[in-house]
Amino acid sequence: MFGWLAFWSAVHLYFGGFGFPEPITMRGLHLLVFTPPLFLLYPAFPSRSPASRPSVFDWAWALASAAPHLWVVVHADAVSDRMEYVDPFTPTMMVLAVLCIVTMLEAIRRAVEPGLAWMTIGCLAYMFFGHHLPGVLNTRVFTTAEILEAAWLVPTAGGVYGPLTGIVATTIAVFILFGSFMQASGTGRLFANFGAAVAGRYSGGPAKVAVVSSGLFGTMSGSSVSNVITTGAMTIPLMIRIGYRPAVAAGIESAASVGGALMPPVMGAAAFVMAEMTNIPYGDILVAAAIGAVLYYFAILAAVHFEAKKLGIEPMALKDIPAWREVLADVHLVLPIGLLVYLMMERWSGNYAAFCATLAMVGASLLRARTRMGWRQVFEALTNAGLTMAPLAVAIAASGIVVSVLTATGMVVAFGGIIKEIAGGSFGLLAVLLCVTVLVLGLGVPTTPSYIIAAAIGVPQLLELGRPLGIDMMQAHLFIFYFAVIADATPPVAASAFAAAAIAKASPTLASVHASRFGIAGFTVGFAFLYDPGIMMRGGIVEIVSATAIQVAALTLITAAYAGFLLRPMGVVLRVGLGIAGMFAAFGHAAPDEIRLAVGVVALAGVAVAQGMLQRDRRAA
Repeated sequence: MFGWLAFWSAVHLYFGGFGFPEPITMRGLHLLVFTPPLFLLYPAFPSRSPASRPSVFDWAWALASAAPHLWVVVHADAVSDRMEYVDPFTPTMMVLAVLCIVTMLEAIRRAVEPGLAWMTIGCLAYMFFGHHLPGVLNTRVFTTAEILEAAWLVPTAGGVYGPLTGIVATTIAVFILFGSFMQASGTGRLFANFGAAVAGRYSGGPAKVAVVSSGLFGTMSGSSVSNVITTGAMTIPLMIRIGYRPAVAAGIESAASVGGALMPPVMGAAAFVMAEMTNIPYGDILVAAAIGAVLYYFAILAAVHFEAKKLGIEPMALKDIPAWREVLADVHLVLPIGLLVYLMMERWSGNYAAFCATLAMVGASLLRARTRMGWRQVFEALTNAGLTMAPLAVAIAASGIVVSVLTATGMVVAFGGIIKEIAGGSFGLLAVLLCVTVLVLGLGVPTTPSYIIAAAIGVPQLLELGRPLGIDMMQAHLFIFYFAVIADATPPVAASAFAAAAIAKASPTLASVHASRFGIAGFTVGFAFLYDPGIMMRGGIVEIVSATAIQVAALTLITAAYAGFLLRPMGVVLRVGLGIAGMFAAFGHAAPDEIRLAVGVVALAGVAVAQGMLQRDRRAA
């Protein structure tokens, strides 16, 4: 199976550089080669299935899952030419559609997230029985053929072979390959050593190393859980050893790992879907998201610093901090990343830019013996890319089914109307309701499907009510995107926090609570995209600096208030006061920016000066 995955990953890389087949052929081929391995690599029931081999039933599932996609690839021209909902949906198509949906749901249950499978089932059930429901939930009567066609064979609007599967099979696949080759070349070692060299000498060093290295690792993996497992295996035990409570250590690692999907130049898969859905060049999305990503990690570093100072946690031992010559020995590996950023800024297509950067990564690795990639490392990189692409393929295909159902039934309009009615014309309340909606979706749905579904429901409402404020497509989508990402770290169900808690041997719920407080910037920055467009590098230098300064002051106040420490420990009254000032600076959008900035700076400077004078007097005494 590893050979199979490596071969088809290499084929996807070739397509990225030399051109893709026709869309329906590419989408069918992508699902054909990556769906069956899920049944052979993930057991149906871990406690009862054979541990060392696929069972006969696993092979049967794998073969059954391949049949519908093989039929689509063979009949690609006919599928492309047929008129949706007009040409007959034959009995053969109906059987294949049922087979496709059932096997896809089972693959998602095994390899992705059962919650996504249940959501897909619920949407299909809504098409069957929605005509019995009252009020805005009522739908017209759909025939079985119409339901199966909407879910399976409507490639222009949604379904299994819709545009979402197209973007995953093309651009996202090549970027996953680039990230995999980054890991195989030793770029991960560069990031880890750089994080330790930069942050290890300061109070709470291991926690700061976790923040820096997780942010850099996130640009490669695009998965918060794999990020936790990769970096957390090293940083969480080290944080616990020097004095952090296990749940706090897990929360720090989880918040830092989640933010990797927000950090340019290689953001999570949802960012590529955003570019496809909005027709906004990916390079423009990177520019708009850059300051927000830096603010997110600034807030985590500030929270970690105050926590370390309060607990009296020392820096890393000098013997554990790599010398700068060790860091510089791998510095040539940043050249392909620089090439990728340059090509994206020059508006090259995403897949071709990632293809060139991947080849450049192999070439750059040959410059030093310690990073040189041989055939084993190349094979491993291709295999790991395939292991990442396979679960993502079925997850996005299921998202296509959900979007197709919501569109066909009019549920997008109905649910959006419900939210709009509750908001009562208030843009701020609408934003809060959509924030809660995305976080709730994140309880059982991975980041990218959660973003896709919430964007389909919420973006039209944000654009309509936000028209007087000048809200545009980029702002609305980045707002939804941020909350879809941080949902991985917020309770009660948080995939990344649960993975970190398993390493720390801590309470998963407690770890997710700490992850939410360390990742508080995800909430402030998310709303800032709507109200403070300066953080998207819009406007003049004054607007950009002012919006960024407001967020810096607000996040410093909030994190200091939560930790109970600025320059020295603080009492309850002072903590509450700082917290209120920080929340006003972050969310007091009705007030002029000058007032918000003044409140944040005066509160921060006042407390810092007072604590500094008190500290000086005590030293003198």
